Amino acid sequence: MGDDAPRHDSAEQLHQRIDSSKAHPARVYDVFLGGKDNYAADRDAAAAALAANPRGYLDVRHNRDFMRRSVNYLTREAGLRQFLDMGTGLPTQENVHQVAQRIAPGARIVYVDNDPVVLAHARALLASGPQGATAYIDADLRDPAKILQAAAGTIDLDAPVALGLVAILHFIEDAEAYDIVRSLVDALPPGSALFLSHLTSDLNAEKIAKVAETYHERGFTFVLRSADEVRRFFTENGLEIVEPGIVPAHHWRPDHVADHDGGAGRDEAYVASLDPVEQTMYRDINDVTDDDINVYAAVAFKR
Repeated sequence: MGDDAPRHDSAEQLHQRIDSSKAHPARVYDVFLGGKDNYAADRDAAAAALAANPRGYLDVRHNRDFMRRSVNYLTREAGLRQFLDMGTGLPTQENVHQVAQRIAPGARIVYVDNDPVVLAHARALLASGPQGATAYIDADLRDPAKILQAAAGTIDLDAPVALGLVAILHFIEDAEAYDIVRSLVDALPPGSALFLSHLTSDLNAEKIAKVAETYHERGFTFVLRSADEVRRFFTENGLEIVEPGIVPAHHWRPDHVADHDGGAGRDEAYVASLDPVEQTMYRDINDVTDDDINVYAAVAFKR
């Protein structure tokens, strides 16, 4: 295997790569989505973030719902059939291939992540439908050349591709983040799209600053970008942003669908017995105001 080939670690090797003593962004995200593939350090980080911003769980869930709505739009209305999803995350709720292949069974999806916990579960749970294809690349977003080389085994980079950068660029420092996006977009043909979400301090600055502090204490890179800084990811790459533009995630073409059943049938005593993070899973995603969201979202096309 050449130096540029993607890694394919065995289950034992993946397990050895896992450091359960330190929180990881993907696993903290998993905690807020009601997942079970996380560790005490991740749950501690989620609890600290929730204490800093008691309504902050809505950022996570509306960010995830933006992913659903944007993939739905790109598949159903824009007709895209290929997706390159960076920072896959744990398969707690519906992932890109499930949304896209429900509309277009032949859709082809490549996932990219470098967290061994994500990869271990992705291989087992993110199975393509028989008409389409799904592949997983064990790689760091900071190495776009390796990602593109590996992705070409599943998707046709000469045909339009929807590039997903959902809630990942705020973990990359400025100069590197813009270079990464440029490298990826440059490799895609006209007709391709970028769907992107990003944490910001423009919205409810005091709340997100407190959350950022809890993550910085745990060693996370955490860059909060303004609307103008987020817009650069599009304008510097000649991308045309579609309506409604760069907006808080809950305002991007909302359809007001619940992201899960909200624990139907659970009584109030049971919910009250749970810890604060667990209780958030029984709250309605549509119970949201502009004071709750700190995430920008947008979709754009390469013409």
